[in-house]
Amino acid sequence: MKLKANLHLHASDDTEDSINYSFIDALNEAQKLGFSVLTLTCHNTLVDKPEYHAEAERRSILFIPGIERTIEGKHVVILNPTAEVMRVRTFAELAAYKRAHPQIFIIAPHPYLGARYSLNDELFRHPSLFDAVEQTWFYSTFYNPNKKAAAAAARLSLPLIATSDTHDLRFLNVSYAEVEVAEQSIPALFAAIRNRRFNNVSSKRSLIFELVPYVLVHLYRFYTGC
Repeated sequence: MKLKANLHLHASDDTEDSINYSFIDALNEAQKLGFSVLTLTCHNTLVDKPEYHAEAERRSILFIPGIERTIEGKHVVILNPTAEVMRVRTFAELAAYKRAHPQIFIIAPHPYLGARYSLNDELFRHPSLFDAVEQTWFYSTFYNPNKKAAAAAARLSLPLIATSDTHDLRFLNVSYAEVEVAEQSIPALFAAIRNRRFNNVSSKRSLIFELVPYVLVHLYRFYTGC
């Protein structure tokens, strides 16, 4: 079966970003759009509520809790972690945590977006940490950080997986992966991605009419809390 998966999503549970929709809103929109897998990856907060699992299951969606953790100033997406992930602050600690928790899946998010929190070539200093590199939705004809991300993934022999890094539900469906699995489960999904049994669905966005306004709105919400 094919699972339509979004592996990087934020909602109003996020205490470091001003998000104007709840995770239930995201589930409702995901159901309308035919998603089979949805994560919740708040910045530096692991949100794993029983009601989110129940509501996702009611919609036939596999919910994967996760976190976008800041490690030595860089963002790292960790899927299916335990609460102990909140104590991880360095790459060395993350390596030890991964050895002790093999059920997790670590994505290098937007590694070449140009932000101070992007991994950039830090990715090459810790190659064994990552299970996949993110193909960001944030690209256009004239601005495309995915070219460097694809080259890095190829150099490290890692899969390049599309996500929407959702902060705005309008963009939930612009970049995602269709993953071929035997069953709708977390282990099956992670194994399929590691074995590259997926197809990325993504398209370039308008620099002037989508990307620039998105950045301006995001900055406004960040500084005003609105």
